[in-house]
Amino acid sequence: METQVVVIGAGHAGCEAALACARMGLDTVLLTLNLESIALMPCNPSIGGTGKGHLVREVDALGGEMGLAADDALIQGRMLNTGKGPAVRSLRAQEDKRAYHLRMMRALFAQDRLTVVQAEASELLTENGRISGVRTDYGDVISCRAAVVCTGVYLKSRIIIGSSIWDQGPQGLLPANLLSQSLMDLGFSLRRFKTGTPARVDARSIDFDKMERQPGDEPVTPFSFMTDIPPENKACCYLTWTNERTHEIIRENLHRAPMYSGLIHSTGARYCPSIEDKVTRFADKDRHQLFVEPEGLDYPEWYIQGMSTGMPKDVQIAMYRSIRGLERARLVRLAYAIEYDCIDPTGLSADLGSLSVKGLYTAGQINGTSGYEEAAAQGILAGINAAQYVRGEEPLILTRDQAYIGVMTDDLTTKGTDEPYRMMTSRAEYRLFLRQDNADLRLTERARKLGLAMDERMRRTEEKARQTEELIGRIRAAHQDALLRRPEEHLTVPEEWGSYSASAIEEAELTVKFEGYLNKELNQIKQARVMEEKALPEDAPYMDISGLRIEARQKLSRQRPRSLGQASRIPGVSPADIAVLMVWLTRWERQRKEEQS
Repeated sequence: METQVVVIGAGHAGCEAALACARMGLDTVLLTLNLESIALMPCNPSIGGTGKGHLVREVDALGGEMGLAADDALIQGRMLNTGKGPAVRSLRAQEDKRAYHLRMMRALFAQDRLTVVQAEASELLTENGRISGVRTDYGDVISCRAAVVCTGVYLKSRIIIGSSIWDQGPQGLLPANLLSQSLMDLGFSLRRFKTGTPARVDARSIDFDKMERQPGDEPVTPFSFMTDIPPENKACCYLTWTNERTHEIIRENLHRAPMYSGLIHSTGARYCPSIEDKVTRFADKDRHQLFVEPEGLDYPEWYIQGMSTGMPKDVQIAMYRSIRGLERARLVRLAYAIEYDCIDPTGLSADLGSLSVKGLYTAGQINGTSGYEEAAAQGILAGINAAQYVRGEEPLILTRDQAYIGVMTDDLTTKGTDEPYRMMTSRAEYRLFLRQDNADLRLTERARKLGLAMDERMRRTEEKARQTEELIGRIRAAHQDALLRRPEEHLTVPEEWGSYSASAIEEAELTVKFEGYLNKELNQIKQARVMEEKALPEDAPYMDISGLRIEARQKLSRQRPRSLGQASRIPGVSPADIAVLMVWLTRWERQRKEEQS
C-alpha cells in the first residue's frame, strides 16, 4: 500500500493531524488500534478549560475540527474566570463523549483523500535518514514520505488499581506494545509517565439534591468561529467536597496506593494529582472540591472530577461513599492509574519534526503532554508540517508571541518536560495579546495560505477585522475611549452607528479598554523578536565554537535551536554562552556575505 502521509493513532492529536494532511491535498492513511478509540475521552468528558480553551480556539482558527465537534456534542457550556481579566477567560464545555466520538468519526470518514485503517503500527521504516514507510502488526508495509506518531497513552501502557496490574490501554482497550522499540532504534529517548482517572458512578445512586448545582451559561459561547447558532445547555453539573472521613480513609490505606507501595515509579501530572496525593501534599486542607459531571445524555455514567486514584476497589468504594451525595454510590467503572511510554520532546524541532529522522513528526501525549486540547493543538501543527514537508514547502512555525500553540511547542522542544505538561495561561508571557477571542485574527490568514481556511471562514475573519477597526475609530471620534477604560463600563453601540457583530464589539471594547497594557506587551514582543529573528545555521559547529561552555556545546549540538532567542531558553545555556554565540554569528554572517560576493 502506498500513500503520502501515515498518521499513527486516532486520538485527538491523530484526528487533527490526519484531517489537516488530507485537507491540504495529501493522500493520508490514519491507523488506529480500534475504531472505538477514535477521539475517545477516557478521562474528563469535557473540552476546554483555563488555557486549554485558548488552544481549542486556535485549532479552530487554523481550520481544525475540535471546536466544531465540541459545539455539536456540547451538553453544557461555561466561560471560566469571568471575574478576572480577558487574558485568562477560557471556554469549557461538558461533552457527550459518545456523541463527540461519533461526530469526529463522521468527519474522518467523510474527508476526501483520507483512509482510516484499524491496525497497530509496529515499525517505522527509513531510508537514508528519511521516513519511507510504516509496518503494521499484520506484516503489511505502508509506503509513505512522512509519518505523524500520535500514540497517546497506549505505548506499552498498563493499568494499575491497588496491587492489580493489566497490560492494556484506557477503558479495556489494547495497548500498543510494538512501536516503542522502533522509536528507540531511531534514537529517541523514552521515559515513563503516568496519569489517572476517577471512578464512574451510576447516576441512579447519586443524591444530587445534597449537592450544589453548577448550571451552564445562558447563552452558551461556542468554541468555533464558524458556529452560527449557539449550542444549548442540556444538562447540569454539580459540586460537592471531600471531608475529614474521606481523608481518614485515604491516610489509613496509603500503604495500598500504588504510588506509595512502590508499584508505580513513573512521573505523574503535578497539576492533576490523585486524591491520595492531594490529601498528603495539602494536609492542612480539611476538604477538596469535587465536580460531578455527566458523561452523556443517554447513559448513566457520571464522572467525579477531582477524585482520581489508583487505590484498591474496597478503598475506592469507602472513599466515594464517605462523600456527601455519594453515600449510596455504585461504581460502574473503577478509578485507575495508567503508565505509558513517551519521548523526550527536546529531540524535536519547532515544527514538531524529529531532529534525526526527516519526515517524522510526533504530537500529543507521546511528547510528554496531558490533555485532549494540548494533543489536538500539536496534532494540527504536526499534520500541517508533515504536509508541508511532503510538498517541499517551508514549515509553519508558531512562536511564543503568535499563539498558545507556539508557547507550548517552544516549552516542549526547547526546555523539555519532566512531568506531563499542561497548558496554563501563566505559561504565556504575552497572554493579554494571545486572548481566545482574537485567535481568528491571529491565525486564520495563515491557515488560508496553507489551504485550511475556506472562503467563508476567511470572509468572516476579514469582516470582523473591518468592523473592529471601524468601531475603534468611532469610539475615539466620539471621545468614549477614556470612559471605556473604566472597569465597570462596557461598549454600547448607538443605533446610528449601524449594525456590528458581537465578536467585533467585544474585540473593539477590549482593544480600547486595555490599550495601554497591549501597547506595552507589543513593545516587549518587538524587543524579543530581535533575538528570535537572529537565525542560527542548521549546521552550526557548536562543538568547535571557542568560549562556549561544554554543557552549552552539548545542548546546542543536540537541540539545534533555530534562533538566538530559542537558544537562550535552553536549560544549561547561560547568558554568557549567548554573548559568545552572538559574536560567532556576526562573524559567520560576515564571512558568508564575503563568500557570496
